[in-house]
Amino acid sequence: MATYKGIQGFTIQNLSADPADPNIGQVWYNSTSGSWKVTSVTTAGSWATGNNLGTARRALAGAGTQTAGLAFGGFDTANTGATEEYDGSTWTANPTGLNTVRRVLAGAGTQTAALAFGGTDTAPLGATEEYDGSTWTSNPTGLNTARSQIAGCGIQTAALAFGGFDTAATAATEEYDGSTWTSNPTGLNTARLGLGGCGTQTSALAFGGSAPSLTGVTEEYDGSTWTTSPGSLNTARELLGGAGIQTSALAFGGATATVNIGATEEYNGTSWTTSPASLSTARSQLAGAGTQTAALAFGGDSPPQAATEEWTGPGAPLTQTITVS
Repeated sequence: MATYKGIQGFTIQNLSADPADPNIGQVWYNSTSGSWKVTSVTTAGSWATGNNLGTARRALAGAGTQTAGLAFGGFDTANTGATEEYDGSTWTANPTGLNTVRRVLAGAGTQTAALAFGGTDTAPLGATEEYDGSTWTSNPTGLNTARSQIAGCGIQTAALAFGGFDTAATAATEEYDGSTWTSNPTGLNTARLGLGGCGTQTSALAFGGSAPSLTGVTEEYDGSTWTTSPGSLNTARELLGGAGIQTSALAFGGATATVNIGATEEYNGTSWTTSPASLSTARSQLAGAGTQTAALAFGGDSPPQAATEEWTGPGAPLTQTITVS
């Protein structure tokens, strides 16, 4: 009779605890729980409830990952600069918030090297601030086009800002090099506000928004030019959240013409597919962070929300117990 070692070329490990980063298909015996384990992949995505933000708010921005997230700005009873860090289970408030309080701003980067830009207090702003993991520092050189309801992506030293509202919906696109914003004369093909975005400075994705009516239009940026994708969101919406990269993106939440929604869609670089799993708390004006397989959704409207949800997408590793009978 064939043995596991004969088939695989190695024996099953006897471990006192599950491995921290197992390979897909890896089998082991957990001697502490007395159970056989295997790592497979999830076949469908799902949202799970996380701990609430300390400051309930809408129209905030986010950066980072599911286990090292950052929330900043927004509106609770007034515009706020409140900044909170997420460690995968709990939000911790930083007593040092944004220097310029604002809502409907954009964010980029990581929990320890983030960027905040745009938004509005009493008028559209170009204000840009950098976060080092403890303190926000204002850059005297802001966006060339001050605007709110803007989208952004990238890292602190190579960020991208696109779309938004100055005196009307705008297509303006700007690149940040760590000190200065440079306008690209080639903006979005569809000027819009309240859109979602993700990716990098040279490989970005813009989706949804209002132009001025709701749209699901999706565009891809290659570092110089925006190209309209043949695949639009299945549910046109604005003020939505986003995560991921250009070829593997996630869109969630937002508002249609009549109601806030929790609908979630996945982008594969060509088309959007609607997930059967929606946010537990339907909302717009929320923030997002992370990847297509491990995303974070937090805050939103209405009223201002503290709700946090964690997304585990298709293809994410999943440890399962093998039942023997």
